[in-house]
Amino acid sequence: MIYFPVERRLDSAAAAHHPGKAGCALLPKIVVLALGGTIAMTKNQGDAGVQPSLTAADLVAAVPGLAGVADIEARSFRNVPSTQLTLDDMVALAGEIEQAVAGGAQGVVITQGTDTIEETAFALDIMLRVKAPVVVTGAMRHPALPGADGPANLLAAVQVAADPAALGCGVLVVMNDEIHAASLVQKRHTSGPAAFQSILGPLGWVTEGRVRILLYPGRRPHVPVVPGRFTPPAALVTVGMDDDGRLLQGVLEQGYKGLVVEGMGGGHVTPPMVERLADIARAIPVVIASRTGSGETLRQTYDYAGSELDLLRRGLIPAGILDGLKARVLLSLLLRSGISRAHFAEIFEQF
Repeated sequence: MIYFPVERRLDSAAAAHHPGKAGCALLPKIVVLALGGTIAMTKNQGDAGVQPSLTAADLVAAVPGLAGVADIEARSFRNVPSTQLTLDDMVALAGEIEQAVAGGAQGVVITQGTDTIEETAFALDIMLRVKAPVVVTGAMRHPALPGADGPANLLAAVQVAADPAALGCGVLVVMNDEIHAASLVQKRHTSGPAAFQSILGPLGWVTEGRVRILLYPGRRPHVPVVPGRFTPPAALVTVGMDDDGRLLQGVLEQGYKGLVVEGMGGGHVTPPMVERLADIARAIPVVIASRTGSGETLRQTYDYAGSELDLLRRGLIPAGILDGLKARVLLSLLLRSGISRAHFAEIFEQF
């Protein structure tokens, strides 16, 4: 996964996807798919808190100036908190996005809850192979709060999806006027409007309605997903100091088909966990990531019980730059895809 600065100019291919940007009076067609989340939440009388209720059309109607940016088609795909979204929902959503692009959409915007944006956007990024920009956004403050950020985020997301600069970037996350790559973005705050950050910083930003992208993602692996297949469960375990590894006992017993371990530092575990992980790795794929949230797993620096060299010799797969959440998404989709386990390490190697 390589990110590099590039100067991009609108060529004839980009203009074909975005006729409105090439001097034509027609605005680009953007499909907005709403999934629910804070951006769509309101409070009913008597309720203690807010719940998803606004439709895609409601969200679009609440954004001043949106009609001047693109020809919007609003569709309500789901209306749930993002904690209730599943990988099966993402597979179905990927199909919906492909149909929208095949039907003439020049960009697609997804609105959803922020709790799982870093996972859903990454899942879409490795499943989709569409030329049109796909942008995921949401809100940290629901519509009834002062300074609700949903309308501004939706406007910026549509501006990015409608801009030729976003072509070829894969799935993007746009929050707080910043543009992030799906493979790098993380939610780093529970409630602040600047909650989303990337380990290399944003790819770009939106200023005065202008889209500025300075870094472009390199080639990303593609995981083919066949609709209708069962998604095997994959577990995620985070390692702490003096961890005795007892939680690992239930991984095989509970029927998990894959395991991601967020290790300490460069991908390290405590000595009591080593043999347990080796036993599990003989039965199912086990990926070792880092709990730090940035950097990449080490390969050949430390050699002691529970170090990266020790674990790799025992068959664990290094996650590279992927944190535990994204590594679990990739592992789950690989398990679902039917790709041979022998190729899992090669795909993780691309990160």
